[in-house]
Amino acid sequence: MSATTALPRIGFIGIGIMGEAMVRRLLDLGYSVTVWNLEPERLGTVVPQGAVAARSPADVAAASDIVMLCVLHMAAVERCILAEDGVAAAGRGPTMVIDFSTADPEGTRQVAAKLASLTGAGWIDAPVSGGPQLARTGGMTVMAGGSEADFAKAKPILDQMAGNVTLMGPVGAGQTTKIINQAIVGTGYVVMAEALMLAEAAGIDAARLPQCLAGGHADSSLLQRLYPQMQQRAFEPPSSYARQLLKDLKAVSAFSRDLGLDLKVIEEGVQRYKDYVALGHEMTDSAAVVKLYEHDAAQRAAGKP
Repeated sequence: MSATTALPRIGFIGIGIMGEAMVRRLLDLGYSVTVWNLEPERLGTVVPQGAVAARSPADVAAASDIVMLCVLHMAAVERCILAEDGVAAAGRGPTMVIDFSTADPEGTRQVAAKLASLTGAGWIDAPVSGGPQLARTGGMTVMAGGSEADFAKAKPILDQMAGNVTLMGPVGAGQTTKIINQAIVGTGYVVMAEALMLAEAAGIDAARLPQCLAGGHADSSLLQRLYPQMQQRAFEPPSSYARQLLKDLKAVSAFSRDLGLDLKVIEEGVQRYKDYVALGHEMTDSAAVVKLYEHDAAQRAAGKP
């Protein structure tokens, strides 16, 4: 612990749009935060606010009691933890890693076990939902996996960073829950696009649908948040990317197939996003999948299949 504060020293690896929001939240809460990012220019988004830049993940670990990760995928998690300059190589390692990344459950279990064997550090996989704005204000959702003991140690700081923190089982359970979250969100975008197409084609006041259905069985955050974005065609700046959601849905599909399941709605969602990305929209907001239906309608009106 720091000599000047009872708060644990935090290391944060991965300063993307979510990582930036989380680091700024931690700084606002009074934590000292040491940071590293593969693209060093991203450090300029948090160092002026008080974060301290490190030269490597190992240097982050050496300066920290808890190391947090928010990187892109399993390969990045492995690189940050197990590379020659990774967290495991630090002369003085952290007591715990909290991994906010979206990664593979089995890969997560393997990396966590390897780190524990090398350093004794605990591991909480804690993928999140809610986006940068909720991460910045402490309102995001955390799906956690880890031992009861490690979770008890991590929960006080997670409660400061998120509005909903739930332990779903041992290491890897958070990542598994994130896959289910991606299934719901990914197919939900498609369902909201189709609901909007129905409302507009039928000639009702499409903008009032969330208000009209509030409190009923159809009410949801998808209806209240995503549907209005689609209805207003408010897609800039992107809150997420179609290519990223397609990757997520493909991971859901592969995971379900490995479990021996054939989930038709998810498979249709994958195909809808494949079609959308193929039209050249891979870097547009995921909610803009409604453009696919507009394209389909225009094609039919022109007499094309």
